Amino acid sequence: MKFQVLSLVTLLASFSFQLSAMTATVQHDAGANNAGKRLELDVSVLEQQAQDGDANAQYKLGRAYMTGRGVPQDYEQALGWSTKAAKQGSADAEFLLGYMHEQGLGVKKDYREAFLYYLSAAKQGHATAQNNLGSMYERGEGLKKNLAQAVAWYRMAAVQRDPVAQCNLASIYLLGKGTARNSGQAAVWFKAAAELGYAPAEENLAWMYYTGTGVTMDYQQAARWVRRAAEQGYASAQLDLGYLYEHGRGVPLNYSAAYMWYKAAADRGEKPANKQLKKLSELLTPVQVRQASEAAARLTGTPPKPELGSGVTSVSGLFPRH
Repeated sequence: MKFQVLSLVTLLASFSFQLSAMTATVQHDAGANNAGKRLELDVSVLEQQAQDGDANAQYKLGRAYMTGRGVPQDYEQALGWSTKAAKQGSADAEFLLGYMHEQGLGVKKDYREAFLYYLSAAKQGHATAQNNLGSMYERGEGLKKNLAQAVAWYRMAAVQRDPVAQCNLASIYLLGKGTARNSGQAAVWFKAAAELGYAPAEENLAWMYYTGTGVTMDYQQAARWVRRAAEQGYASAQLDLGYLYEHGRGVPLNYSAAYMWYKAAADRGEKPANKQLKKLSELLTPVQVRQASEAAARLTGTPPKPELGSGVTSVSGLFPRH
């Protein structure tokens, strides 16, 4: 009798979950359709404003063509509209042109041109351009490597609350590149970027707490920050969170949760996760494996947000890769 009651409860819970998922899907589809219509309307308005000579509209239209948001991706159009805006002094457009030349989008890759566009935008206070200049100096892209200049430009962008620059500056302090090694300052800047939601910084801060570098060792804080990165779709953080659940560090020991996060990481290309999945599949029932896999599929449905800022990503993760 107890088994029958338990089966009925499980069946009702399953039906309720499926119904909720169906409702959410319908709502999401309706929302997506409405958002698509708004985006089309916004683009048509932008096109008219750009034709009328509005520099900000020209920049936004150029960016839309570069990213393919709201219009088909077209690098030639992106370059054309961004150039029109840059000629009117738009720092945003100068940054975009610098990025396209650095990455070779619609033009031959040209670090010198990228540097000049970034420099012009950076002098107007454009934080991401300042960060990308710092990255070029750090890596010696198209110019002589200069770590002192890298630190200076990173700092200018970091104080403007650019999270990529904050993460880059933290990495400079952690590794002692171009400045004295200072793990305390590294933790401060990683945390600043992490609090702005930058996933690589969240994972790096988690590593600081996990190892006790620059902060007091705290597995729960490590788990908290790496979860925030993992929930954004950051694959290496998903691998880390799976590892924490597998070993019960900072979170309760939970093989199903570990399997789910490892599967999400594997689906995003983290090859070390495959070995862990094979290991855990021998400890879980087929039903648990299926449920964890379905949950992982929902986690990987949304790609991570792309960043135009250049520089380091993760300094180190929690999962042992050796």
